[in-house]
Amino acid sequence: MRNARNTRRRSVTIGLGAGLLTMLIALVIAGCGGGGDSTGSGSATSGGESSGGTSGGAKLSVVGYSTPESVYAESLEPAFEKSPQGKGVSFSNSFGASGDQSRAVAAGQPASIVHFSVSSDMERLVEEGELVSKDWEKEPYGGYATDSVVVILVEKGNPLGIKSFKDLEENEKAEVITPNPFSSGSARWNIMAVYGSAIEEGANEAEALEAVKKVLEKTTAQPGSGRDAFSAFAQGEGNVLLTYENEAIKAEKEGEEVEYVIPPYTIQIETPIAVTEEAPEPQAENFLKWMWSNEGQEIWAENGYRPVNPKLVDPKQFPAPEKGLFKIAKFGGWSKVKDEFFDEEKGSVAKIEQELGVSTSG
Repeated sequence: MRNARNTRRRSVTIGLGAGLLTMLIALVIAGCGGGGDSTGSGSATSGGESSGGTSGGAKLSVVGYSTPESVYAESLEPAFEKSPQGKGVSFSNSFGASGDQSRAVAAGQPASIVHFSVSSDMERLVEEGELVSKDWEKEPYGGYATDSVVVILVEKGNPLGIKSFKDLEENEKAEVITPNPFSSGSARWNIMAVYGSAIEEGANEAEALEAVKKVLEKTTAQPGSGRDAFSAFAQGEGNVLLTYENEAIKAEKEGEEVEYVIPPYTIQIETPIAVTEEAPEPQAENFLKWMWSNEGQEIWAENGYRPVNPKLVDPKQFPAPEKGLFKIAKFGGWSKVKDEFFDEEKGSVAKIEQELGVSTSG
């Protein structure tokens, strides 16, 4: 049962800044020999290599964005360990805000598999030390692990009558929760969903940015990650949450007094995944290929994520938006979007956030 709601003043929480994060990682690596598990989740075992015998088992370090943590620890990893390819393999996991996780790996955090919210976080690892192959997008399904869409999570019964992003702009009672876009990939998807929906409805670029500004003006909190944003909402902050469809499905399954709306126009979320250059082989590559198999994709679907294999997408479970679904490619892809919208100094969204007094230091 969700807590009773009270109007609150704006409170903004973001992840650690890049410089502080780098220093902390260096201290952890120095103090622990670089073998730590930042979340303690998953089926991690002590020590580096597992006693896999002739199976050639190894310990794989998964570093990912916040929301799929439980899917890995409770479903994907145990199922893979029981498969012929996963014999002798164990895992250690680290999950958090996508941008923070990407910067941590770039700064030296051990990782075998990286799974981020946006492809610009993957490109950082290509550009900074070639930690991931520049050809990661040539893997099956463009190098994406799952799909999703941005939805609007509201209280049960939808008392505000929110049906679209436009309603969020116009409803004076809407108190919005969305993560901070300078730490969270989820927040960037949310913002581009609002922006792109306005464009699809006939707005020009300036009008679409104004739509983004109106929604951000209604935020009562901008936590550091998608999972933190969901937690804030579940604990009574705000009355509308912009989130991944899979998070909304999870909330309904767990009995929260909520429901979600798929806006008439919304964006298709594509989450990139890759094996790092330091990963144990062939175990890491086997795990990645297994996640793209029917078995792996069905586990994702059971947890509310849209499979990247279109043949496995159940339209009853994952309905199409009423008017249209667009992709980030519509705006030139994440590299261009990152510079134009989310550059910490000159990005159009950065300027809006600065006007609202929100930190843009990633």
